Amino acid sequence: MKPYTGPEIRNLAVVGHNDTGKTTLISQLLFNAGAVTRLGSILDGTTVTDFDPDEVERKHSISAALAHAEWKDHKINLIDTPGFGIFLMEAKSAMRVADSAAVVVSGVTGAEVSTEKVWKFADELALPAMFVANKMDRERASASRTLDSLQKKFGKSVTPIQIPIGEEKDFRGVIDLISMKAWIYETDGSGKFTVGEIPASQREQADQAREQLIEKVAEGDDTLMERFFEQGGLSQEEMIEGLQREILAREIFPLVYASSSHNIGGHPILDAMLQLMPAADRGPAVKGRVGEEEVSLERKDDAPLSALVFKTMSDPFAGRVSMFRVFSGVLSSDTTCLNTSREHEERIGKLQALQGKQQTAVGELHAGDIGGVAKLKDSHTGDTIASKDHPVVLRHISYPEPVISFAIEPKSKGDEDKISTAMSRIMEEDPTIRLGRDEQTKEVLISGQGQLHVEVIVAKLRKKYGVEVILHPPKVPYRETITRAADAHGRHKKQSGGHGQFADCKIKMEPLPRGADFEFVDDIFGGAIPRQYIPAVEKGIQDARSQGYLAGFPVVDFRVRLHDGQFHAVDSSELAFKIAGGLAFKEAMANARPTLLEPIMHVEVYTPTDYVGDLMGDLTSRRGKMEAMESEGDTQVIKAQAPMSEMLTYGSVLRSITQGRGSFHMEFSHYDEVPRHLQDKIIAEAKKAHEAEHA
Repeated sequence: MKPYTGPEIRNLAVVGHNDTGKTTLISQLLFNAGAVTRLGSILDGTTVTDFDPDEVERKHSISAALAHAEWKDHKINLIDTPGFGIFLMEAKSAMRVADSAAVVVSGVTGAEVSTEKVWKFADELALPAMFVANKMDRERASASRTLDSLQKKFGKSVTPIQIPIGEEKDFRGVIDLISMKAWIYETDGSGKFTVGEIPASQREQADQAREQLIEKVAEGDDTLMERFFEQGGLSQEEMIEGLQREILAREIFPLVYASSSHNIGGHPILDAMLQLMPAADRGPAVKGRVGEEEVSLERKDDAPLSALVFKTMSDPFAGRVSMFRVFSGVLSSDTTCLNTSREHEERIGKLQALQGKQQTAVGELHAGDIGGVAKLKDSHTGDTIASKDHPVVLRHISYPEPVISFAIEPKSKGDEDKISTAMSRIMEEDPTIRLGRDEQTKEVLISGQGQLHVEVIVAKLRKKYGVEVILHPPKVPYRETITRAADAHGRHKKQSGGHGQFADCKIKMEPLPRGADFEFVDDIFGGAIPRQYIPAVEKGIQDARSQGYLAGFPVVDFRVRLHDGQFHAVDSSELAFKIAGGLAFKEAMANARPTLLEPIMHVEVYTPTDYVGDLMGDLTSRRGKMEAMESEGDTQVIKAQAPMSEMLTYGSVLRSITQGRGSFHMEFSHYDEVPRHLQDKIIAEAKKAHEAEHA
């Protein structure tokens, strides 16, 4: 492949709701451009960008994938992204390195949940965008309803630059409102078409739509507005120039139509991407930092090198492949650069132009291009590759914290190391996953963006890495505490011939505020207990509190004052005082009215207004306490606090109530007392589990 420069490159992230045909659209565009020899099919598992076995089996995208089409002496890089909410950070990561977005919607359903979410990403990144109404051949597909839906959600800036020829099963092409030509396709899926005059039955409709488009374009430019009034219209060149400017300024978002599965409408979409969407050198200067200094780089070949790793994938043959965007400068194969995020040198091997999983070696990638490289030593998603003499660090997106956790254990004993090794590779591919160990419950926890997310990871562990695991809901990390002060006496005395064991200590236990954990106060006077034995008393109390009193959960938020005791010059020892401290702790707990504490989570639920009442009722049934309600555009944000034990299955319930349109974020807030009527059940279950473990 020949090298392309910024003006010759278009970078589009193909985003949208699940099941709108994004992957099939990319296969269609690649086929129409001659990049592949057949039209890929999701059903047959033959698309270019859904190549992972899980994607083929599930018939939907799980992670971002890169493809490219050479079209009219230009290169169009297309980043395919998942549409399910739990995988949407893949879309945002792709949008971070793209210069525009192709937002794909179904011609049947119009704007959906993930459409709104990726639109917010585009807003955050100030990204120009176009809309593709796909599946126009389906029953109940409607261009007018789709346009109404998009304009209702995203404003009147959504502007058709085509009108479809036919709808539903009669859809067979489009009328281009810029050239005023009709693209009429064969219905056999071959992609064969003729470009000709507009059908007489749609001439009036096309003339009206073109006039509306011209008015929209002229609105944004005084010179074009004058020409519009003087000439009664605009030339094709003036329209393209005006559209380019308005699209770059995010004043117009063009809408086109297609049927990817029947290969209708792909060629004019490629033309629109090439003619109207911004070239890779047209965006604002690249912002980064060198040390503490903010810097800007021009998107040009002669600027210092800066490249951002936005995706890591594991290839069975090439190993770890890093996908990156060159923002400035030129990156060449077989060179040494600096990973400025981690401050170490990286040897760049053979650069690759990626077509899904297929890799083609290229000598260099110019400013604006996107490609891959295998086997970087220690570079990960979000890292910057730069020149040593200009060590700029670029900003990447921030990934959300996981919202759900499961305990994970191997089916076969001894596979713990395999899990750790496989998960480290999976986490390189997906930064929204976490693997950790709960020090209290001793469980290994796998955390992700939803139950389906975790299930996908488990399937990948099995298929790709040969590790079978079992998932369990995580144990709730309860705590124990006291509610009143108590005095206690711990005495350990044992004679067994020779030296005996003797220690005596008196303590006072007092409650502390939530979050204070534990304090030990030495109030010994007059040498009642020698100084060398006092730490042993504290150690005995620490060991005992870690074992709990009511149900085996750690005891927190209390103070112990050691105020008196006795010792024996011969029989006393550190061990004896440690045992006495533990005995004193147990006696004090018995008299200090112990109680259970549970973790309370801060919860934020994002939902369309229609579901607010049902969600608030559900949260209340989970012992949730409402804190606030806020509006973010069309989305309502419910802020509440709820016990962790009640929120373990919340993701699936939220999905059911909101029909997949809601999302939530949850993080630890504080500990609070478990209602008395629930404590007996929790204590009984904990004791039963403890007995089973030691049976």
